[in-house]
Amino acid sequence: MKLSLLTREYPPSIYGGAGVHVAQLVPQLRKFIEVEVHCMGEPRDGATAHPETYPPNANAALRVLGADLSMAAAVSPDVDVLHSHTWYANMGGHLAGLLLDKPHVVTSHSLEPHRPWKSEQLGGGYAVSSWAEKTAFEAADAVISVSEGMRRDVLDSYPNLDPARVHVVKNGIDPDEFQPDHGTDVVDSLGMERGRPSVVFVGRITRQKGLVHLVRAAQEFDPDTQVVLLAGAPDTPEIAAEFETAFAELQASRTAPVVWVREMLPRSAVRQVMTHATVFACPSIYEPLGIVNLEAMACETAVVASAVGGIPEVVVDGKTGLLVPYDPPRANDPAFVDAFETEFADKVNRVTRDADLARRFGVAGRQRCIDEFSWAEIAKQTIDVYRAAIEYHA
Repeated sequence: MKLSLLTREYPPSIYGGAGVHVAQLVPQLRKFIEVEVHCMGEPRDGATAHPETYPPNANAALRVLGADLSMAAAVSPDVDVLHSHTWYANMGGHLAGLLLDKPHVVTSHSLEPHRPWKSEQLGGGYAVSSWAEKTAFEAADAVISVSEGMRRDVLDSYPNLDPARVHVVKNGIDPDEFQPDHGTDVVDSLGMERGRPSVVFVGRITRQKGLVHLVRAAQEFDPDTQVVLLAGAPDTPEIAAEFETAFAELQASRTAPVVWVREMLPRSAVRQVMTHATVFACPSIYEPLGIVNLEAMACETAVVASAVGGIPEVVVDGKTGLLVPYDPPRANDPAFVDAFETEFADKVNRVTRDADLARRFGVAGRQRCIDEFSWAEIAKQTIDVYRAAIEYHA
């Protein structure tokens, strides 16, 4: 079998969960089948890169479609199946499938209808990205969802899809890459105080990740708990300003360290920070699965997370961490949001006050990663979907 995989992100240029997914999946797939990779951006080893430069000076979403056209034209004509990741590359896979009469598989890492705040970031480009995703999904020979929750969202968003074409293959984790790192060079350099309870967040400054909720909740953390935020790449100036205001208020109100690391750290450094955390916090208001929770769990760190999307399929409430209910339709209800933030703080405090509970959650979390989220097994399941797509297309 020969596969053409289309993606925006590919090592070393990775900024989100979809990029991590592709980076881990491709080497495993190459153990079983032939794989060519098309990505966007600057040239790099292991893939054919397509710059997002055409049409010049156009809306960013249109320049993505320009790269999609380049991808579709470059796909090898002898491939057996195409696989695209995120709306950025979906249209490239869709057009190549039409051009070559080949089956096209899409992976739903997230869904545009569930991310309306992107209109702040993309303007009219959000309508373009939504159209690209809908067109590719409804025409795909198979759709891979990274969780059961995501599968439900896919079928709700695109009711014209045949449920038999929507398969669940979860994200994974490499427990050899993400494992406890008890070194101290990174945490010391960042100003984390060893021996003090700590809450760590890793992610972008975006509505989806709920970082502002965490910063507000942190006002209610126990006084001796430090907060460490590895957070950068704000979606918009408005979101950046909102977060900076909340962060300044938090920093002024607490005596324990409140650390904000704005630059993107190497994965090895992130691993050490996660290991030294008492709690890894994931306050997302939308999360198809949440690879970052797996990364924290693989480092033997307890997780407190919002119970949205696929997170409950990763974090087992009361065993590997604690979950906090969140209802997306009530996102604009101040009373509900306040209650969510208070409950999030309460559950963080429950773990930071009980070192034995945090340790038990961490050990159970790493074992769950090993038992349930192997990339080798995920690659085999993905190839099974390719076979189903080839059969359906025929």
